[in-house]
Amino acid sequence: MAKKTDSDNDNGIIRQFNELKKKHPDAMLLFRRNSFYELYKQDAVKAAAVLAIKITDRMLPDYKRPVKVASFPQSALDVYLPRLIRSGIRVAICDALDSSLKKKAGQDKTEINDRTIQNNTDMGKKKKEQGMQEAPDRTVENTVDVKPVREKKSKAKAETKAETGTDNEVKIEKKDGQKTETAQERKPREPQMVTANGEKVTHGHAYQSTTNPADWYFTAKIDGQQLKPQKMNAADLAAYQNKEMTVPQLMERYYPTKLMPKVSEEAFRMPMEIAGPDGSITVNKFNVYKEKDEQRPDFGKYKFYVQVGDTNMSAVASRQDLNAYFDRVATPNQLIEKNFGERLHLKSAYEKYQLPEGVDPKGVRVAKDRNDNKWKVSVDLGEKGQTSRHEISFDDGYSLFKTKTGTREQIAAKYLNTEITGMLAANTAKVEKSASMKM
Repeated sequence: MAKKTDSDNDNGIIRQFNELKKKHPDAMLLFRRNSFYELYKQDAVKAAAVLAIKITDRMLPDYKRPVKVASFPQSALDVYLPRLIRSGIRVAICDALDSSLKKKAGQDKTEINDRTIQNNTDMGKKKKEQGMQEAPDRTVENTVDVKPVREKKSKAKAETKAETGTDNEVKIEKKDGQKTETAQERKPREPQMVTANGEKVTHGHAYQSTTNPADWYFTAKIDGQQLKPQKMNAADLAAYQNKEMTVPQLMERYYPTKLMPKVSEEAFRMPMEIAGPDGSITVNKFNVYKEKDEQRPDFGKYKFYVQVGDTNMSAVASRQDLNAYFDRVATPNQLIEKNFGERLHLKSAYEKYQLPEGVDPKGVRVAKDRNDNKWKVSVDLGEKGQTSRHEISFDDGYSLFKTKTGTREQIAAKYLNTEITGMLAANTAKVEKSASMKM
C-alpha cells in the first residue's frame, strides 16, 4: 500500500495553499480569513522574518499535524504589504474557501463547475451590494431604482436616434459621463497616512480660531475618532500654508505617540519586577491621578503614582509621558525609571548625565559645607574658572555614597552643566576677542 503524502490528508485550507503554491511557487500567499490575513508553512517563516511578526505552530481543521502560521489584522495590510513588496517578494491575496466545497470532490464535475460559476456570480452580486452600502455618498442609487421598462424604452430610443444620426445621443452620453464624474467625486476619502498600528489618519488640517484669529490649530481623525486640536506655532503654520509641511509631518510634530507602535497589554499587568541596586524591586501599583489638594503647589496637575513595597511615591507627569501612558506606547517600567529612577537609586537613571566635552573629571569635588553641614558639588575648570557649590539631594547622595549607582561626574553634570556650558562659552568668546585685538 502506498504511503500517504501531506496532500492526501489535507482537505481544508492547507490543500488550497498547496494547490495554489504549485501554480504560483514564487509568490507569497496571503489567505483572508475572518478579519485576519494568514500565511502558512514556508510563507509564514519568511513573512515573520521580514515583518517581525509572531509565528506559531497551530492545528488546523482537516489537517493532522501542526502547521506554522503567521497572521496580522486586515487593518494592517496597508502597512505590511508595502514592506513585503519593497523586500522583493511577489504577493498574492487569496480568499479561503469553505472546506465543505472541497469535500465534494467525488461528485459530478459538471455539477461542480455549474455551482462554482453560480457561486461566483452570486458572490459578485453580494460584493457589489456591499460596496454600495459601504459607500452611501455615491450616486448609484438612481441607476438601480430605474424600472426595466424604462431601460428598454431608453435603449430603443437610443438605437433609433443612432440610426437617424440626431444629436440627442451626445446628450445621453454627456449625462452618463456626468453621473460617472459625480460618482468618482464622492468616493470615500483615502487616508493621509497609516500608523505603525495600522490605524488610518484622515481629515488632517489646520484651522483658524473663531475667538482669537491670531491662533491656529491642527487636528485630524484616527479611524474616525476626532483628536484634540493642538495649537500650532507660526513656523509650522507658514510651512503648511506654503505646502512645505505635510500632514504626516504635522502628525509627527503634534501627535507623536499616536504614530508609535503600541506595547502589549501584558506589560501593564501588576505586580511587576524591575532591576534595583540590591536586586529586583516589586512594583505593586502604578497609575495616573489628578491632584485635588488645593494646598499643594501642584494642585490641578496630573501625576504618576507608584507603590513599591511599603513606599508610596508620586511625581508630576509631563505631557509627553501622559500621552505615552494613555496611548500605550511606553511601559510602566520605562515611565517609572524616567520619573522615579533617581528616588529608587537606579543606575540607568544617572546614565543620561554627562559632563561637557573637554571638562576634566578630576576637577569634580563633592564635600560637606561646614557652614550649613550640607553636601555640595563643584567643578574646578582650571584656567577657565570654578563653578559655584551646589547642594545635592538626599537621594543623589544616597546613590553616590551608599548604592554607588551614580558617579561624581554624573552628579556634577546633573546640577552644574548649565553653569559649565556658560563658563566655557564666555571663555571661548574672550579668547577670540583677544586674538582679534592682536591681529
